[in-house]
Amino acid sequence: MPKTILIVDDSSSLRTVVKLALTRAGYDVLEAGDGREALAVLEKAAKVHLVVSDVNMPQMDGISFVKQLKLHPRHKFVPVIMLTTEGQDAKKQEGRAAGAKAWIVKPFNPPQLLDAVSKLILP
Repeated sequence: MPKTILIVDDSSSLRTVVKLALTRAGYDVLEAGDGREALAVLEKAAKVHLVVSDVNMPQMDGISFVKQLKLHPRHKFVPVIMLTTEGQDAKKQEGRAAGAKAWIVKPFNPPQLLDAVSKLILP
């Protein structure tokens, strides 16, 4: 049974690129355009094994989303990869403190993302 990954990014073109890489690798993919939408998607999803989230988004940014995700008993152990243009150490520390397990700076290459995913999702 394939693992499910939620992509959270306000750029539909980036979501498409990430979705293509993940589906080719055998994952099921759900999408959301910001943190609020992502929380709604998570409420309806049977199980999400990993989240890939941007930081800078309207409505609810990625750091706030991760904080909310980690408060939910059903999702608090779901690993999160931040995929963002933000590369400053202070922002990375803020992401880790919120609960992010990995940080990838855009532009990225799909093998880099798939490597991080494979380290965080057990077979």
